Amino acid sequence: MAAMKESDALRQHLLDLLRGGHAHIDFDGAVADFPSNLRGKKPKGAPHTAWQLLEHLRIAQWDILEFSRNAKHVSPKWPDGYWPKTEAPPSPAAWNNSIRSFRSDLKAMARLIADKKKDLFARIPHGDGQTLLREALLVADHNAYHIGQLVLLRRLLGAWKE
Repeated sequence: MAAMKESDALRQHLLDLLRGGHAHIDFDGAVADFPSNLRGKKPKGAPHTAWQLLEHLRIAQWDILEFSRNAKHVSPKWPDGYWPKTEAPPSPAAWNNSIRSFRSDLKAMARLIADKKKDLFARIPHGDGQTLLREALLVADHNAYHIGQLVLLRRLLGAWKE
């Protein structure tokens, strides 16, 4: 009985971590009302634009999700396949679609982690030692890092309200 409670608690902690918002801003807060004229701007010294960060977040999260659930998944080529080809979104629809896809994939990852039939500690059969626990932590860590970059970028661009 205690092991079951610990497993449930671990799943809930992972879900909270994936959704963000406890120790720092969540994804939705970072992208909310991002001015369209600044989505492709790169302030002096910044390595990426908001569009590049958004697409990188989406692509990397999608890749980790698909690896976690699909033995036939082929990851994009590193590093080019993980970044958009342009500094600015090709259209407002592309920006919105990227946000929608990110949210959808995050929900799918959360469903995978919430599924009590999935062993968080079992090795993913088509991997080389990865587990669902590791992949969930990787998504949460990667997302937190780049969401922080988005917030910093907004501050540098003068598009952040405290």
